[in-house]
Amino acid sequence: MTPLYEQDFSEWVERQASLLRQGRFDDLDVAHLIEELDSMGASERRELINRLAILLAHLLKWRYQPERRGNSWRLTIKIQRLDVAALLRDNPSLRARLDPFIHDAYAKATLQAAREIGVEETLFPAVCPFTVEQILDDHWPDAAA
Repeated sequence: MTPLYEQDFSEWVERQASLLRQGRFDDLDVAHLIEELDSMGASERRELINRLAILLAHLLKWRYQPERRGNSWRLTIKIQRLDVAALLRDNPSLRARLDPFIHDAYAKATLQAAREIGVEETLFPAVCPFTVEQILDDHWPDAAA
């Protein structure tokens, strides 16, 4: 017989929540609950890295192609900053791990920015040129020297 977890995930979630509310801990599907909780945490981390990558790519484009700056890039930067702030507000423990997340996001951002503006990724610094504050706050990088 196929377990409820595999048969109807939504119903399984509702059942687990009901069991928790009732204090029926012995009836919980603990193995799958642990798996789902781990997955939820990983999902939040991936979402943060993806948002940071989009933000960093646009900050790089802003810095390295000032002649192409426009409302679209400006608004994307603002939207991603709002989204990152919301993720950090909802998951404050992620703030303490921003440095490695920025490192991972920057690797993606250089490739994305290079593809979008038609340059080699080696145009950009090997490590992120922006501080955490510059990434998250209202910072608008000047053109590259």
